[in-house]
Amino acid sequence: MRDLKTPYSRITGLGSAKEGSDHFWHQRLTAVANIPLILFFIISLISLLGSDHATVVNYLGSPFVSALMLMVILSVVIHMRLGMQVIIEDYVHGELPKIACLMLNTFFAVFVGLVSAVALLKMSFGG
Repeated sequence: MRDLKTPYSRITGLGSAKEGSDHFWHQRLTAVANIPLILFFIISLISLLGSDHATVVNYLGSPFVSALMLMVILSVVIHMRLGMQVIIEDYVHGELPKIACLMLNTFFAVFVGLVSAVALLKMSFGG
């Protein structure tokens, strides 16, 4: 029997999932955001070298510093997750291992982000 579908109808729905460009731009956005945020983080670390615990807690207790540190955590964790996702999608073969690795990647990123944020908030609120 002859196939009566047009070439266009045979390929409709088989193209991009419309997520590739979002992923690309999120990764680039976090990369650009990480430049000033990591500079702030490094400068903060250097300025706190040799300081006692009370000085560090007092520094992190500033709302401005805490907000910037939370942005550092969020941006770095998102960037880490997106970058690792690309590596997994490119180099892990087989659907089940790929899905498992992508899930573990997300769980790990959420875990690192939450633990870091809780530790920062605990220090910034003097807990």
